[in-house]
Amino acid sequence: MKNANNHSLPRLVRNAQSLWDDAATMPCSLGCVTCVDRPICGGVHNGASFFDCGDYCRCEDKASCDLVCRGKPKQFVARLREVSGLEFANVPRAPRIAVETLPPMVPMIEHATARVGTLNSPIVALPLYALLDIDAGTLRYPDRTALSQKFGIDPNARLVVSGVARDKKIERYWAAKDRPAMLQQLAALDIALITPPNYSVLTDVPRTDNLHAMKRILMATVEMMQAGLPTALHANARTERDFERWGELIAERPEIQYLAFEFATGAGRGERLDWHVAQLTALAARVPQRLGLVVRGGMRALEPLRAAFAGVTMIDTDAFTKTRCRQEAQFRHDGKLVWRKHPTPPGAPIDALLQQNVAALHSHHIILARTHAEKRRDAASEGFRAPNRADRHAREG
Repeated sequence: MKNANNHSLPRLVRNAQSLWDDAATMPCSLGCVTCVDRPICGGVHNGASFFDCGDYCRCEDKASCDLVCRGKPKQFVARLREVSGLEFANVPRAPRIAVETLPPMVPMIEHATARVGTLNSPIVALPLYALLDIDAGTLRYPDRTALSQKFGIDPNARLVVSGVARDKKIERYWAAKDRPAMLQQLAALDIALITPPNYSVLTDVPRTDNLHAMKRILMATVEMMQAGLPTALHANARTERDFERWGELIAERPEIQYLAFEFATGAGRGERLDWHVAQLTALAARVPQRLGLVVRGGMRALEPLRAAFAGVTMIDTDAFTKTRCRQEAQFRHDGKLVWRKHPTPPGAPIDALLQQNVAALHSHHIILARTHAEKRRDAASEGFRAPNRADRHAREG
C-alpha cells in the first residue's frame, strides 16, 4: 500500500501541478536520456527541477518505504519478479467475451442499511471488495438470492462490479492467493461487466512504481477475462507514453472491448481532466476496435468522451451517497438537477428516497446522453451542409 508519509516530495514541491507530465510543452528530464526504462517509460516531462524520477523518492526510512524503486535493490528485484518485468508483452492473452451494451448511468449500491425493501432498478453497480471474503478466499454470498437480499436489489438486475477503491483494499486483493477461484465464483453470478483494481499511478513517485502498477492492472484484467468475466481495462496513466502503451496493447488484443477510468480524484482536477480526456480520445482513435468506456466521476468529461467512444457509462455514486445524507434530487424549472435537504424521522426507512434519487439521476443521464448525441449530429450536419445562395453570392462577390 502506498504510504504518503514515507516520502517527503510534496513538501519539496510547493506547486503540485508542476509534477503533471506534459510532453507537449515540457522537455524530458536529463537523466531520462540514458535510462534503461525509457523505451517503455518515455521519460518524465514536467516543470519540476529533478534530474530523473529517482529524485522523486525522498524516503527518510528506506526500510518502511513501499514504493517500487531502485533505492532498495533487493526489494526492487523482488517486485519486478512479482509481475515478471514491466513489459506488457509477456502477459497471457484472454478469450474474447461479449459485453452487452450498458446504459448511460448505473447506480452504485454499497449496502442496504436503513432500507427494508428492494430497489427497483434493472442494473446496479456493486463494490468488488464487498463481494469477496479475501481471508477465506471465497465469495461472501453463495448465489444471486443471498446477494440481492444483502444489498436490497432486484435478483434479476444486471450487475456491474467496480474494482475502484482505496489502496488498502486493492492491495489486499492482490495479496489474495485464491483470486482465480474467487473470480470463477463471481462469474457464476452472471456479471454484466467488471472493472479491475485501479492500482495507483501517482505523480510524485519514481516511474518504476507507475509501470509496476500498470502491469498489475493488466494482469488483474486478464485474470478476470480468463475466468469468463466481461472486463473493462482500467487505463490508469501518468504520461502520454503510458496512454500510448495502453493503445498499443489494445490494438493487439481485440478481446479488450471496454475501458474504465476514474476522474473522482487526481485525474479530475481542473485542466488535468481536459488532458486526460484528450489522451483517452487519442487512445480511442489509435485502436481498430470501437471501445466502450465506464467512468467514475468527471461529469464535465462525458460530452467529449461520448464523441470518441462507442458508449460511455457513468457509475454514479451520488444517488446512494446523497440518499444516505438525506438529500433529494430535484429538477429546477430550467432543467438543472439540484439537491435539496430531505430529513426523515429517526429510524424511518429510506427506500422511497433512494428510489426517487436513482430515477432522477437515471433521467438526468439519459437527457445528457441525448443532448450530447444531438450536438454531435448538428455539428456533423453543419459541416456537410450544402452551400446556400448567400454563400454563393459571397464567394462570387
